[in-house]
Amino acid sequence: MSVRRLAPDHVQPGSFAFDAANENWADREIAKYPAGRQASAVIPLLWKAQEQHDGWVPRAAIEAVARKLDMAPMRVMEIATFYTMFNLQPVGEHFIQLCGTTPCALRGAEAIRKVCEEVIGPQSTVTADGKLSWLEVECLGACCNAPMAQINFDYYEDLTPENFRALLDDLRHGRPTKPGPQNGRSCSEPLGGGQTLKDAALYDGTVIGAGDWQARIADQRKAAAEAAAAKAAAEAAAKAAEATPAAVEAKPATETAAAGRPKPSEAGQPSGAAQDTPAANGRVAVAAVKESAKPADAQSAIPTPAAKVATAPAIAESKPQLLTAARDGKPDDLSLIWGVGPKLATMLNGMGVWHFDQIAGWKAEELAWVDARLTGFKGRATRDDWISQAKKLSTGWRPDSALGDKPVK
Repeated sequence: MSVRRLAPDHVQPGSFAFDAANENWADREIAKYPAGRQASAVIPLLWKAQEQHDGWVPRAAIEAVARKLDMAPMRVMEIATFYTMFNLQPVGEHFIQLCGTTPCALRGAEAIRKVCEEVIGPQSTVTADGKLSWLEVECLGACCNAPMAQINFDYYEDLTPENFRALLDDLRHGRPTKPGPQNGRSCSEPLGGGQTLKDAALYDGTVIGAGDWQARIADQRKAAAEAAAAKAAAEAAAKAAEATPAAVEAKPATETAAAGRPKPSEAGQPSGAAQDTPAANGRVAVAAVKESAKPADAQSAIPTPAAKVATAPAIAESKPQLLTAARDGKPDDLSLIWGVGPKLATMLNGMGVWHFDQIAGWKAEELAWVDARLTGFKGRATRDDWISQAKKLSTGWRPDSALGDKPVK
């Protein structure tokens, strides 16, 4: 493989500068990057310098790119010597990069290498007429067509000593060449052509219905559209039937809870007391809310059938004793109560509940008051019997699990 060194001083040019067209191109390339990040354009500029200077990068070009990008010359040198895409020695008009890695080596790359040495000379040698030079490189990614070589920007594949020798002769004398496989095959298909999908019937439409397949597809689409229209009509008719007065009258009323308006906090109570909204099993009769919103004289003046003012039976609620903060700044870990997670514990603290003994001392109506105000968790305090759990926890007992002990029904 190649050694990454700059060309000897006697072949190095005294100076390098981009021509007008490339200077303009370089300015546009640098402008793609934000201020202070001009060094990101170093690889494109080196590539353009190589393209301008007969396919290789001299020391003067490296220094010119460094000045253009305000970089230390050594930084540009590091990049130019690292990437093998940059040629540091003069190359011929036709620069042959011969793949010498395993797939090509197994398919005869060594014989191609010998042809290079016989026709051109050692690696990095440029023929006297300046037409040819060569270098062995790493895998070029055309393993299916090994052995192969890249000549300037084109791939030449399926090489043999005979066709490669003829190819070099054509290049040297300016005769046209054909990139790609040199043995007549197309791309990477088998020699002699493809051996599958050769039945002409695969391409004339007969397999999917000789002669009439377009009409059949049109009929299928028409049938699908008619079925969709019929379904939409049936759904529209069903919705219209549900909207008739008789259907609405017969439909049972929902039991959705009506949102209550919070009352102002009482003096000496925590901010959570603003949620002191009465509820009965978490439900409020809609009719009762509407009636209570009317003026007293309007309520007495408008007779209402008894069946429409019936309200859900209320259960007694009583507000428990709450705290403005935990005693001594040391709240109990309420998440040890089965069913109480971090969100519920925060909600309880906001109400003014900080300790197990508070919950243990609640009566049923006080539990109901708290339960009705557990937004998103209504009913959980009663269902999981928080009072019994808190009584055990207030004695110092602790469950085996950090989630608490699930109550036995």
